[in-house]
Amino acid sequence: MASNSIPHHSGNPSTKFIKNDEAGSMMIVQPKDLNIVWGKDNRYWNVPQKLGSPAELYQVSWLEVTGVVDGTSPNNAYEVGFRLSFNPDAFGWGKYPVYILIKRGKEGKTTSTKITMNPNHKGEFEISGKLDKCNEESDGRLYFGLYEVWSGKWKGGLKIHHAFITELL
Repeated sequence: MASNSIPHHSGNPSTKFIKNDEAGSMMIVQPKDLNIVWGKDNRYWNVPQKLGSPAELYQVSWLEVTGVVDGTSPNNAYEVGFRLSFNPDAFGWGKYPVYILIKRGKEGKTTSTKITMNPNHKGEFEISGKLDKCNEESDGRLYFGLYEVWSGKWKGGLKIHHAFITELL
């Protein structure tokens, strides 16, 4: 039995993207600030509240990790990604791709990047997708996520060290 009545971890809904220099900016979103489906159920995830600690996936058949940042501009392109690593006993990866989905505003057009991850990869690595500039108005919010919900296959042994958003000039 799960230890919480609400099984999903809710992240920070008001993270602000702060531009810190003229050459573009990069911001880090800690795992505790991400929305993680089944993240409050300790059979499936460990989502620490301590800064710098990765979220650890034990096992799920529905991988959905999302976030939102406010203060982005439709006049800028962005790279959005995740810094990850695998435990030695990782399973369920490699055969089915994961997707990074990104959009501007609730009603924006979603861009997707398909990624096949190698579970034998040693150490930390990054995966990412890009969102191009657009001419449409936006509420300044950028929605993003890491997904593998279509195969229905179990997977585990993944650590999410952080998500990142980089403004591209």
